[in-house]
Amino acid sequence: MNTKINSIVAICLFTMTAFNGMAQSSIKQKPIIQTKYTADPAPMVHNDTVFLYTSHDEDDAKGFKMKDWLLYTSTDMVNWTEHGAVASLKDFSWVKPDNGAWAIQCIERNGKFYLYAPMHGQGIGVLVSDSPYGPFKDPLGKRLVYSDHNIWDDIDPTPFIDDDGQAYLYWGNPSLYYVKLNEDMISTSGEVVKEPTKPKNYQEGPWVYKRAGHYYLSYASTCCPEGIGYAMSNSPTGPWEYKGMVVEASDKTRGNHPGIINYKGKSYVFGHSYDLLKRETSTFYERRSVDMDEIMYNPDGTIQTLSYWSVDGPKAVGTINPFKRVEAETMAWSEGVKSAKNDKIGVFVNQIDNNDYIEVQAVDFNKGAKSFQVSAASLIGGKIEIHLDTKEGELLGVCDIKSTGDLNTWKEYKTKVKKVTGVHNVVFVFKGDGGSLFNLDWWMFQ
Repeated sequence: MNTKINSIVAICLFTMTAFNGMAQSSIKQKPIIQTKYTADPAPMVHNDTVFLYTSHDEDDAKGFKMKDWLLYTSTDMVNWTEHGAVASLKDFSWVKPDNGAWAIQCIERNGKFYLYAPMHGQGIGVLVSDSPYGPFKDPLGKRLVYSDHNIWDDIDPTPFIDDDGQAYLYWGNPSLYYVKLNEDMISTSGEVVKEPTKPKNYQEGPWVYKRAGHYYLSYASTCCPEGIGYAMSNSPTGPWEYKGMVVEASDKTRGNHPGIINYKGKSYVFGHSYDLLKRETSTFYERRSVDMDEIMYNPDGTIQTLSYWSVDGPKAVGTINPFKRVEAETMAWSEGVKSAKNDKIGVFVNQIDNNDYIEVQAVDFNKGAKSFQVSAASLIGGKIEIHLDTKEGELLGVCDIKSTGDLNTWKEYKTKVKKVTGVHNVVFVFKGDGGSLFNLDWWMFQ
């Protein structure tokens, strides 16, 4: 049994033990995505927007079952808008269909976007697009990296472009590898290099970036469980000096995968947990959820350690304009609902049952809103209660959703609301008899 499989077995044994007897009510942390299971977060800042690419654990996954990669965006770090699958295993003609759509990362260069994608046991490929939203296409029709090391090590690619324009690609479990990329970002220069001395407690999931003259290598650290550790260097090729933990390893963290960015003057670390799953069951499955928190740097460039993800997450660094169309799949938190996508509507919210709800934070009503409008499709109908600040907060109004004949026929509904001004959270609470009351596409206030 190779080292990678040994690690997976150890993690699974640990997590199954940790799940036994765990009280679901004790899980207070709130992963930032709730409508799907997501893992391996890869945030990218582009044009004042955070693009978050993730792996996707299927709802029925028991072990690792991943077929595509998802995209979410945010401009305030509290509300995230889903854009659905941005790429999948089907985009690679040379890949045998399986469940191996593991951790990706996207980077921009010269107006194009390069998505580095590992197919577990089949190597690392690259997709290219003119837009961060896709569509992404395979320019090579083959693996990007060819080498004589174990192909099962070829996971978790992280691209990095240095100030001098030289690009690198790093990856690997249990070893750490890198290779220089040419300016076209789809070909390599020189041989694959295996780091002779990997940083302390390195496991997998490398994430390389530069800040204030320091090179950082963050990674899933220790096993098992895995927290998020990091090392620093004066060079993009090391040697790497272990500095400590970004997020401590504990019985809460299990497996992990870091993503670290600076955005609007603040710094953030992304990772994943099983906190959403633990709200639903004490049985262990590979169904992970992306978490995120603000981090602080010390004057010497080292990072202050987080014990775990905070209960409420970071504060908003922007606001939602409710007087423009807001996609229903934009949310800070939700309970019960799911999301889907089709060619006509795009992404929409579905599987809405009685007492499910969606919370949107930092909504700026400015000098006032008097009415509410929503696009919905429904077979049986129901109601949307509009609450201010919390689920039990002031009731602004109730929007009746009538049957449109089926869940694919869309109609706009409107209702008056109490005048509200200033910045508030808005919570949409859904009421009705039966399941799948209606689907939602977008909403706005007037």
